[in-house]
Amino acid sequence: MMNMLVSDTPLLFSSTEEKVEWWRNAKNNPEFKMLFDEIREEGTKLLQEKEQELTYSLFRIFTESGSRLEFEKVYFKKRHRLTTFAIMVLLEPEDKEYVTALENTIWSICNEYSWCLPAHLKNSIETSTTISCSLDRPSVENYTIDLFSAETAFSLAEILKLTEDVLDPLICKRIYEEVYKRVFRPFKTTKYEWETQEHNWASVCAGSIGAAALHLIQDKEELNTIVTKVLPAMECYLNGFNDDGVCLEGYGYWQYGFGYYVYFADLVKKKTNGKLDLLNSEKVHQIALFQQRCFLNENKVVNFSDANPSASVFLGLSHYLSKVYDDFEIPERKLRAKFTADHCGRWAPAIRNLLWFDDTLADQPWGNGSNFFNESQWLISRHQTTSGHFSFAAKGGNNNEPHNHNDIGHFILQGNSEVFLKDLGSGLYTKDYFSEKRYTFLCNGSHGHSVPIINHQFQEEGSSKFARILDVDLGEDVDIFELDISNAYELENLRSLNRKFTWIKKELPKLILDDVYSFTEQPISITERLITSAFSIIEEEDEVILAGKQRLRILYDSRMLYLEVKKLNFINHFGVMEENYALDFTVLNPVKKCNVQLIFQFE
Repeated sequence: MMNMLVSDTPLLFSSTEEKVEWWRNAKNNPEFKMLFDEIREEGTKLLQEKEQELTYSLFRIFTESGSRLEFEKVYFKKRHRLTTFAIMVLLEPEDKEYVTALENTIWSICNEYSWCLPAHLKNSIETSTTISCSLDRPSVENYTIDLFSAETAFSLAEILKLTEDVLDPLICKRIYEEVYKRVFRPFKTTKYEWETQEHNWASVCAGSIGAAALHLIQDKEELNTIVTKVLPAMECYLNGFNDDGVCLEGYGYWQYGFGYYVYFADLVKKKTNGKLDLLNSEKVHQIALFQQRCFLNENKVVNFSDANPSASVFLGLSHYLSKVYDDFEIPERKLRAKFTADHCGRWAPAIRNLLWFDDTLADQPWGNGSNFFNESQWLISRHQTTSGHFSFAAKGGNNNEPHNHNDIGHFILQGNSEVFLKDLGSGLYTKDYFSEKRYTFLCNGSHGHSVPIINHQFQEEGSSKFARILDVDLGEDVDIFELDISNAYELENLRSLNRKFTWIKKELPKLILDDVYSFTEQPISITERLITSAFSIIEEEDEVILAGKQRLRILYDSRMLYLEVKKLNFINHFGVMEENYALDFTVLNPVKKCNVQLIFQFE
């Protein structure tokens, strides 16, 4: 590895002159005006606000109540100030007010007790009350490294390299000291659990540490030590994907985890003069294409697992990947993430949404087509007619996926940017959300998904709960997806449950859902549950209509099924209460051989 780390050239700009010229040209480019106006407006606002500190009282709230919001609101606001002031220093280097504001925020961050979130410090040395002081060693020997401590190191390192010509030397010194103390030295000597995990933690933590090291560590042997330890963690991250490239954690975690994978890959490729290219594999190629495959229409996304139903795109990351892969589709600019969209205030994507933005690239709306991802067992179909944009998505998989929801057989149905059959997505993260109570939360348990409830029982969690694919047939006019989902339920008398989706792609498309049950003895109850937003619900004989700007008619046999509409309140990822509904179609006379059909017709 050491012989590959050959470049001594700065990694973002080759010289101060090149940096100054880039910012000057960008400021004079009208295509950047909207981007810069957002940042200037935010910078002006933040200058008027007092910097909040992370007090001990805030630090204790998670331990005492399990709530993360109070501490994290202040923590992420501080990172947002860091990002904003650093970009404003680059935009307006002559404005000393921003230099002072940046230095004060850096100083405040360097003074923090821990760069980790309290939620990530369980059983850590930072929260231990054991006193182990000695004149021969520091009171904290191995700091905990979580997502945000690693990101903080990356942010400070890169900001230092971009602004060290205006920062006070003491501020620069503090950045070096704190990053080495809190991140580099502990990472060198400690084996962290996330290094072998197969999800976003591996790429964000390791990628951030590797990026910070590439910026700050001058000694090639020391740099080699860090980078050599980073690379296996990045490989573990890739192991969490199937070859089809689906991010089972959801699009937001693709943007996050894969984003940091790309940020590090770009820097290490430059550092090695192209000898180490972490993007040069077919698996990484397929992962990159997940973005263009997982959107339903405009900003609506397939949000299985802990993902939000609407998403914006990082144009910088998208423009960069379009130059790596010929078949990477450049999304419409109207879908771009605004500067203030990231509530975590992350530096790495924010600066690259500027540096990697290419105003010469032509964008395009998401295209038509159906994709079945065999290993992940996802089907996603987009269908456009003169009547509008319609889409359907369904999943098999198993109930032990990253950020898992118990949702085998679940589906989403969208028409003209209104999601009629929905996935609730990610709930509010609390201590209980990631505990043994996880599946009591509406958004995580199968009771919050469009799947059957059998004998009053929901699906169970675990890798042994998986779907069996029976048939997949993707055609120009009709898509068929059939799977046996009986294994998701811990019911001895359930022999099989074949769920068949028939997606008929007409001018106004239709979805037919057929569930075929086979029991060894008569079941107690069968309820077909559908999850929908707070549409106007019109009940008529043998049908129910969900009415928004678009209308969806659901047809059923009232001689066989009894419909009950139930209000479901749900606290989303941002702590906002949402009103949703469950449409429960209960079988009136459940028998050992039972067939249920629901027809969804757009009109």
